[in-house]
Parts: sequence; C-alpha cells; structure tokens
Amino acid sequence: MSRNQNHGRADRRTDRGSNPTVDGTAGSPLRFGYGTNGLADLRLDDALALLADLGYDGVGLTLDHMHLDPLADDLAARTRRVARRLDALGLGVTVETGARYVLDPRRKHGPSLLDPDPDDRARRAGLLVRAVEVAADLGAHAVHCFSGVTPAGTDPDTAWKRLTESLTPVLDAAATAGIPLAVEPEPGHLLSSLADFHTLRRLLGDPELLGLTLDIGHCQCLEPLPPADCVRAAAPWLRHVQIEDMRRGVHEHLPFGDGEIDFPPVLEALAATGYQGLTVVELPRHSHAGPHFAERSLPFLRRAAPAPGRTNRSGEPSATH
Repeated sequence: MSRNQNHGRADRRTDRGSNPTVDGTAGSPLRFGYGTNGLADLRLDDALALLADLGYDGVGLTLDHMHLDPLADDLAARTRRVARRLDALGLGVTVETGARYVLDPRRKHGPSLLDPDPDDRARRAGLLVRAVEVAADLGAHAVHCFSGVTPAGTDPDTAWKRLTESLTPVLDAAATAGIPLAVEPEPGHLLSSLADFHTLRRLLGDPELLGLTLDIGHCQCLEPLPPADCVRAAAPWLRHVQIEDMRRGVHEHLPFGDGEIDFPPVLEALAATGYQGLTVVELPRHSHAGPHFAERSLPFLRRAAPAPGRTNRSGEPSATH
C-alpha cells in the first residue's frame, strides 16, 4: 500500500462539522462519528451509507473480518474501494483496532502487546503496523490502539518493557506515514488511566506521533477527575475521542441518557481545546440495534454540543436525560 498520497482526503473532510445542519441551524464545531464495532451486523458499505444519511461527519472504522479485514490477501484493493466510498459520502475516518477475535478465534483481544511469547507480541504489533498503512491510504486522522491486560504472573516492570518494545516498530511506521498513534487507556489494562499514558510517553521518550485516545465513558468510570476536566488535562495529546454514557465504577458502554455523564460541559471543554478529529460513538454491545442507536445518538450530541462561537452553556437544560 502506498503511503502519504491520500492525506489531503482527511483535510477535505474537516469542515463538515461547521456547516449548517439540515434544519438550517448552525452546526457544532465538533465532528461526530459512529463506530463500526456498533454496526457489526451491517455490511460495511451499508454502514457507511447509513452514517452519511444520518448526517454523521465520519466513522470509527474497526478493522475486522466482517468489514475491512486486515488479514485479507486483497487488503490493498479493499482499502482503495473503501477510500473511494468514504470520499463519495464525505465521511472522515479514524482507524480503530479493537476487534475482539481478529487475530485469535479463541482469545478475546489476543494476542496482546504484553503476551509472554515474543512471536505473539509481534503479531499484535504487525497488525498495528498494517493499521497504520491502511489509515494512510484512507486519509485517516489517527490509528487507535490499547495496551492489553497484564498476563498472570507478569510483574509491572516486565509488562511496561514489553509494551514499549512492542510499540516501537508501530511508532516508526506512524512516523513514516505521518499518522498519529492514539493509545487508549482501557479499564483493566496495563495502561488504564491518563496517568498511565504519561508513564508510557516518558518511557518512550515522548515521540511526536504518540497521542491519546480519550474515551469519555472511561473517564466517568475510573478517573479521579470529572470527564470535562479529563478533556482539559488531555488536550495537548488528544488525537482521538470515543464517547458514550457510563456509570462510576462500572465499565459498561451505555446509550446516551442511560448513565451518569452530564455531556454539555464535556463537549464544551472538548470544543475549547480546538480538537479537530472525530468524536466517535462507541457502543460495541449494541450492534443488534445499531441503526436505531446511530439514529438516536447524533441528535443527542448536537443538542449537547456548543454552537460555533459559544463557550458558555449556562442556563441551558442538560442533554443528559
């Protein structure tokens, strides 16, 4: 696959979110997407068409066997077709790598970057390198990834050493392609918090292409700061955002209004950072009703988001419920 040639495609998509909406009102400066891991029962072409019809600005594209299979022999040709389709629909894209069984049909998210077997770690790193190449050909604004769960019997120093060594070739590929690698703090993983992200950043020497995926629900679930404060704290490293509702202490991705998050302050904080990437709805366990939740989610987010030029939403009702 060629690299860098399609980066202009992503730039051409960045102004969709500031256009007037279909009802003539001003749109939010934020750009909203929906994750294909929440539309797993749809063909990829149908999922993309649905999101464009609903008015989404982009898609969080999880590389998986049912959509854009990263292990397919004809991946390059498939990627070119998807790139043309994204262009035709005017959709931006982030490449996500959270497929449950794409590498191993028996181990969820296995193998990981922390596995004891170096060949297994190399398989995961190889998948991420391939994701970077796909992202370059799609004109994506980032590649998402995560650390994985620390294997039983592995001490923290060993786990961090494996993670940094495994990510080194991925970051090299990201630097060559000019695509940020956005690591997600995931509850239960070695890298589970914003503090852990900074640990990784220091261990790797603060590489330019290492960024952060901030999941707003995860902030509600386990971070000591409120979600809006997490957004402000993460701003310098923010390269990708996932969003859903969640409750404190419970890692369960919920539709908007079913959890505890007050979204207007969160989206106001996000808009104030100047973040230009996609904010992607992450409802992987709701694929059985994916079109329904995709249709519900975008109006909710638009109501909760600040209008262009507005930073103070005081006096407006919360869109949380």
